[in-house]
Amino acid sequence: MRLRLPEFDLVSLGVTRHMLQVGKKAPDFDMPSTKDMKTLKENVRLSDYKGKFLVLFFYPLDFTFVCPTEIKAFNEKYDEFKKAGAEVLAVSTDSVYSHRAWITTPEDKGGLGSLKFPLASDITKDVSRDYGVLMEDKGIALRGLFIIDGDGVLQYQVVHALNFGRSVEETIRVLEAIKVGGLCQADWKPGQKPLQV
Repeated sequence: MRLRLPEFDLVSLGVTRHMLQVGKKAPDFDMPSTKDMKTLKENVRLSDYKGKFLVLFFYPLDFTFVCPTEIKAFNEKYDEFKKAGAEVLAVSTDSVYSHRAWITTPEDKGGLGSLKFPLASDITKDVSRDYGVLMEDKGIALRGLFIIDGDGVLQYQVVHALNFGRSVEETIRVLEAIKVGGLCQADWKPGQKPLQV
């Protein structure tokens, strides 16, 4: 006798129908961004990152508390990401005008200050929905982080609750492990050899 599980309407539970899978193509995107801070008319697309790794991370809202700590931490380590052949892109459902205001607001007044990577606006919420991080009832994104390779294939994904930030060091470690291309044991660190089998 087979156990029959109850059927659920996943959409009503807040789960999107588009399910991401590591090893498959990442969903395409085209979003307004802060690449051109003056005009705000330069969009970012997944195809812009062809041939490079992309660390794509979603955060809930501009002008909040945990979000700036994450964005500043990624900004501080940006050169390490570049050295590893990766670009960084941060995304929220705020407008690009909100993003620009947050960047240009002095840090002592809750602003971000200058950034080495753009903030993208998922004002339509389509990209957050495609990546499975949209909280439909709140209209904001969970703290999703995705590493996409230069061929547009999703290599890593992790999603956090709203109250705690991500580890930039862990993101760099995972990026370096992906680049090794072998079997990397638990707590593997850059410079260590992969497992030999």
